[in-house]
Amino acid sequence: MSKRVFSGVQPTGNIHMGNYLGALKQFVQLQRDNECVYCIVDLHAITVPKDPKELRENILNVAALYMVVGVDPAKSTIFIQSDVSGHAELAWILMCNSYTGELSRMTQFKDKSRASESAPTGLFAYPILMAADILLYDTDIVPVGSDQKQHIELTRDVAIRVNNKYGDDTFVVPEGRFLKEGARIMSLDDPTAKMSKSAENELSRISLLDDEAKIKKAIMRATTDSDGEIRYDPENKPGVSNLLTIYGALVDTPVAELERKYAGQGYGTLKKDLVEVTVQTLRPLRERYTEIRASGELERILADGAERAGSQAEIVMKRVKEKFGLGL
Repeated sequence: MSKRVFSGVQPTGNIHMGNYLGALKQFVQLQRDNECVYCIVDLHAITVPKDPKELRENILNVAALYMVVGVDPAKSTIFIQSDVSGHAELAWILMCNSYTGELSRMTQFKDKSRASESAPTGLFAYPILMAADILLYDTDIVPVGSDQKQHIELTRDVAIRVNNKYGDDTFVVPEGRFLKEGARIMSLDDPTAKMSKSAENELSRISLLDDEAKIKKAIMRATTDSDGEIRYDPENKPGVSNLLTIYGALVDTPVAELERKYAGQGYGTLKKDLVEVTVQTLRPLRERYTEIRASGELERILADGAERAGSQAEIVMKRVKEKFGLGL
């Protein structure tokens, strides 16, 4: 039976290999048998200051990359969060049904606010906006990384709380589908940390739009170790293990098979081959991206997606307002 899937990606620039292998490939798989709603969450992006022109470009970049990796606008709804007013409207209603205590326990808020005595209110409250994003579409399944587990639990708690007070049919209580850890991609310069868009070192990540020279430089400089053995052992050999994980995910080959292939060979050989595989994988994506951005079809697809998403959101908002006694 088809289920409704919701997920969102922030428009914070070029999507990196960790996003692609860890999440977006699974988004494509989910659309085969489910009704998928995929959103560019620009309202989340402004929890920290953003240059307006850069933000707008990044929104279009991410939307194009969704399509490049295989998200099909004929099968899935692709739209920009702020184009559907129900996200912000429902966030306020949910905010009035959540508590500062549960928000202050959010690990990501504690991590991001540690550097400042007074964090932006949006940074504190954005898990409620995330809950609104999900509940606005009667979502059954939310594909997320394990680092988002706490936010899914909060969404479920708030939905159940409202249902207990206003009726069980107010919200569909979603299930988190935690993305497979097999494609957990780590930083190239510090393989004990996840690959991140925000890391200062550009060579710590490979992004889908990187040119071939940058890809080669990042992989050849990737941190390994001194014993020279190509073996998957994340605890003792995190750097080599990360390279094997990336390689295996790109060519859909078990890491154990790669270990046998490279037995007795040096890290240089592994890295050179990984450069070749990565370049071959990303070249057609980069070419397709250029075509989409130049075609003018992207704006039409996003407008159509916003209309479809808005129609779905309107059904839920009408139901919620009736339950709460809002409006006429």
